Amino acid sequence: MSKPTLSSSLNPEKAAFVAARTVAAQRALAELSDRYSPVPLDEAEVIVALGGDGFLLHALHRFLPRRLPVFGMNLGTVGFLMNEYRAEGLDDCLRQAVAMTLTPLRMRAETAEGEIVIALAINEVSLLRESRQAASLRIKVDGVVRLDPLACDGALVATPAGSTAYNLSAHGPILPMDAGVLALTPVSPFRPRRWRGALLPRAACIEFEVLEPYKRPVSAVADFHEVRDVRRVTVQEAADSPITLLFDPEHHLEERILREQFLA
Repeated sequence: MSKPTLSSSLNPEKAAFVAARTVAAQRALAELSDRYSPVPLDEAEVIVALGGDGFLLHALHRFLPRRLPVFGMNLGTVGFLMNEYRAEGLDDCLRQAVAMTLTPLRMRAETAEGEIVIALAINEVSLLRESRQAASLRIKVDGVVRLDPLACDGALVATPAGSTAYNLSAHGPILPMDAGVLALTPVSPFRPRRWRGALLPRAACIEFEVLEPYKRPVSAVADFHEVRDVRRVTVQEAADSPITLLFDPEHHLEERILREQFLA
């Protein structure tokens, strides 16, 4: 994760708009398109995403291969990763925006049938039980067995950007953007009952082995990409796939995460 920096090199005249299918987002898309002159997606140098956090995640994944910076405007519910929607002064907002570089996680999942699936996650990689029976997991960090077994509903590895999402709901820690760590958090642990997770170096390789994949099936999810019936899952930072998010200077992501730790 990088410190926020000014994105003054952005050219607002090379902005393209994408919007969720909600009424509010589509109305905003029409309003902005009337006020400005968006370019086609294949000519864009910056993306303005209109919707909620879920739509923004989809947009970040969609444009990741082109390394395009994304400026999100909230027309959803929470909007933690978004900026406030306003139609006026969008050009100035883009010129004055603060850029934050995020490093996603790379999930390599092997299914019980031997299929290999690789996917990226901006928020977290999570393993979740598929049936009424608890999952049974062996956890290795950099090749060393650290927990054997963990009986639980699941477990997840979260980035700092994703630490306030599912990770926080599972009672994991909120991570400052420049902390240099990942959160390994159990979901409803049964044995060991009092284990509450670990903070790991960002370069760590975390491996989950599903001990009874047929009796206690488990799925793995990288953000919204689900792989069913996994046998082994490894998670590492994808340093070769950086993502750039743009924020209003007074509401950049580092400040939001810090503020989140003081909410009652």
